[in-house]
Amino acid sequence: MKTALTIAGSDACGGAGIQADLKTFQAHGVYGMSAITAVTVQNTQKVYDVQEMTPDIVRGQIRCLFDDIDIHAVKIGMVSSIPLIQAVAGALESVSPPPIVLDPVMISKSGYRLLLQDAQDALTRRLFPLAEVVTPNIFEAEALVGSSIRTVAEMKAAAGKILDLGAKKVVVKGGHLGEARATDVIYDGREFRTLESHWVETKNTHGTGCTFSSAVAANLALGRDFFEAVTRAKAYITGAIEHSLSIGKGYGPTHHFYDLYARAGIQAGSED
Repeated sequence: MKTALTIAGSDACGGAGIQADLKTFQAHGVYGMSAITAVTVQNTQKVYDVQEMTPDIVRGQIRCLFDDIDIHAVKIGMVSSIPLIQAVAGALESVSPPPIVLDPVMISKSGYRLLLQDAQDALTRRLFPLAEVVTPNIFEAEALVGSSIRTVAEMKAAAGKILDLGAKKVVVKGGHLGEARATDVIYDGREFRTLESHWVETKNTHGTGCTFSSAVAANLALGRDFFEAVTRAKAYITGAIEHSLSIGKGYGPTHHFYDLYARAGIQAGSED
């Protein structure tokens, strides 16, 4: 069986972070493992508190797994401080890592900055060169390139600049662009492609970024090339949003197992 490791924070309500990553790996038939960088106190309404793990604990989680298990892909999510970024980078530099998908958790869906500038600089300097794929949303791409993004052409320009920061391939997610369709720009340094999907009318989109990047990692672990991995991940997250779950009083999660439920004849989702 193929395996994947997620290095990210824990989401107490299960819709994002480590929990979303592991569900996504499992939905793709990939065995998931985790190195937890932080524990959050949160529900579907808000984040109340965060407790980071110590750098030694994060480093140890990663190293002990690579010492024991063949790992076919790595996804990196929430690493919110310079010591944690350095710990993750050092651990991965000490092994021969498989393809790494980096979801730069810097800016929230509402545009709130989650990563201070000095930590952002450390993220790009230490982790971008290790990443096979970087998956920023529009807000994060704007922060990375230092300019606004309002069109698909500007998304393409930003993708090129992000590769200049050291990443090998990039997906600029256009879900916040405000276009008629949700358009992502993917770039491998040679070829641009755009992926479009229809808008899904739901407020239950908690964890979409985590889920998408984990789906890319799972598909890379299964041996698919970059363009196919991203295309399949886009289809997966669209379906997960279409079948999103009305759990809690705030923004519910996507349905990570919608396809498995459908094949089993089980109905679940926000519209059921």
